[in-house]
Amino acid sequence: MPDNNLSAALLLRAYQMGVFPMAESKTDPSVFWVDPEIRGILPIDGFHLSRSLKRTLLKTPFTASLNTDFSGVVQGCAERDETWISNIIFDLYRELHEWGYAHSLEIWDGGQLVGGVYGVAIGQAFFGESMFSRRTDASKIALTWLVAHLGSCGFKLFDTQFLTEHLASLGALEIERSEYHQQLQAALGGHADINSRPLPNAYSVVQRISQTSKRE
Repeated sequence: MPDNNLSAALLLRAYQMGVFPMAESKTDPSVFWVDPEIRGILPIDGFHLSRSLKRTLLKTPFTASLNTDFSGVVQGCAERDETWISNIIFDLYRELHEWGYAHSLEIWDGGQLVGGVYGVAIGQAFFGESMFSRRTDASKIALTWLVAHLGSCGFKLFDTQFLTEHLASLGALEIERSEYHQQLQAALGGHADINSRPLPNAYSVVQRISQTSKRE
């Protein structure tokens, strides 16, 4: 349903109800709510770290940061021929970032932003919104780094909204709407702080993922 009176406060309430906003295009002035019958989630303790991705994490010169360039990450995610990240949505997430609810993880090659992921954190739930890559595997590296960090900070639910082939290769799966809402309510009842621990280095990321992954 279109909603042209969207506010950051309303957006937070929507996440807690299991719905999220989208726009038809970057220039679309309207926003509609989405509540999929089948939801994508990425089990924080079930991330699939392939041997090739593990090697990439340990051997590339990439570094990661948290909330260093939120606008840059969202802009990177919106730089596509077709995007649901409209100007209205962009502004709302920047406001949530200022409030301390929206977060970004950046991947750097020297001083250049080459990948990243952003989303919203409430309770023990992290709602992933989008990710981007300007280097091979940079978005996968960003997601791996984020999952390891969320796990160490006490998060229980990583909502990916939908399941893509890219996410499935990393361990994401689909669940029914009713199951998602059960997991959501449990996660919202707990407490986690994305800033409670420093961001791990690449070696620590591999170590944590390897210890918790349920898949080989």
